[in-house]
Amino acid sequence: MSGFDTNPFADPVDINPFQDPSVTQLTNASQSGLDEFNPFSESSQLTNASRTTPAAQPSGHSQPAVLQTSVEPTPQAVAAAAQAGLLQQQAELERKAAELEKKERELQSNAASINPRQNNWPPLPKKCPIKPCFYQDFSADIPADYQRICKMLYYLWMLHSITLLLNLLACLAWFTVQTERGVDFGLSILWFILFTPCAFLCWYRPIYKAFRSDSSFSFFVFFFVFFCQIAIYIIQAVGIPGWGDSGWIAALSELHGNLAVAVIMMVVAGFFTLCAVLSLFLLKQVHSLYRRTGASFQRAQEEFSQGILTNRGFQNAAAGAASTAAQSAFRRN
Repeated sequence: MSGFDTNPFADPVDINPFQDPSVTQLTNASQSGLDEFNPFSESSQLTNASRTTPAAQPSGHSQPAVLQTSVEPTPQAVAAAAQAGLLQQQAELERKAAELEKKERELQSNAASINPRQNNWPPLPKKCPIKPCFYQDFSADIPADYQRICKMLYYLWMLHSITLLLNLLACLAWFTVQTERGVDFGLSILWFILFTPCAFLCWYRPIYKAFRSDSSFSFFVFFFVFFCQIAIYIIQAVGIPGWGDSGWIAALSELHGNLAVAVIMMVVAGFFTLCAVLSLFLLKQVHSLYRRTGASFQRAQEEFSQGILTNRGFQNAAAGAASTAAQSAFRRN
C-alpha cells in the first residue's frame, strides 16, 4: 500500500540529477586534479618544454619552384658523344693490346730462359771437341709458305759441296795420268776448302735469315752473292784448263788420253751444269717470293743503317774515334 501513499496531485519534489552519488564522485575527483595543477609553476614549464617539439626550420634560402622543360640533344652533340665513346673504346683496346704484347714477351723470355735454343748445326757427336756453330730448325724458324724453298736451297748447298768434292777427286785422277795437272789439283783443293763454307755463310744463311725474319737486307745480300755463285757455276761447268775445274772443255780434252778419267771429269761437269740450272730456277722462285713479302731497297737501307747504329762494336769504334779526335784537337789548341 506504500505505493499508493503519495499524492499524485501534490507539488512535485525538486529532484537534482547532479546530486547522484556517482556523478558527484567524478566531479570532485576532476576538480581536485585541476586545483593541484599550476601551469605557471617551474616544473610544469620544464615538463611542457620537454614534451614540445619545435618545428624544423628550412635550411638555406628558399627557391621558387621552376618547371624544367625537356631539351632534346642536337645532332652535333650526339656525334660528339659517339666520337668520344669510340675514342674511349679505341684507347681501351690499345691498352689491352699493349698488355697482351707485354705478357707475350714475358712468356717468350720465360720460355727462352727455361729452354734456350742451342746450336745444332753442323750435327756433331757430343764427344767431339768442336761444338755446333749455328741453330737451324725449319719448322720452328721458317714460315710454312717458305719452308719448301728454303729446304731446296739447303739441298742445293749440299749438292754444291758434293760437287766440289767430286771435282777434287776428278782433278786428282787427272793429275795421276798427267803430272803437269798439279796446278788444277791444288786449286780444286782450295775451291773445296774455300767455297763450301763461303756458300753456306754468304748465300744460304742470309736467305735463311730473310725467310725467318722477313729481312730486306738479307734478301739483297742473298741476291748479290747468289748471282755471283751462278756465274762461278757457269765458269766451273765450262772447265777452263788450269783453273782447277773438271768442266766440259777439260773433260773433252782428256778423251784422247785416258777415257776413264775423261768420263769422271764429264760426270763432274754435269754436276756443275746441274748446279747452275737449279740455281737459276731457285733464284727465280726466291725473287717471286721476295716480291710478295713487300720488301724494298729503301727498307734494306733502313735495316742496314739501324743494324750499324745499334751494333756494339761500331758504337765502341765510333766513340773511340770521336774521343781520339777530341783529344788531338785539344792538344793542338
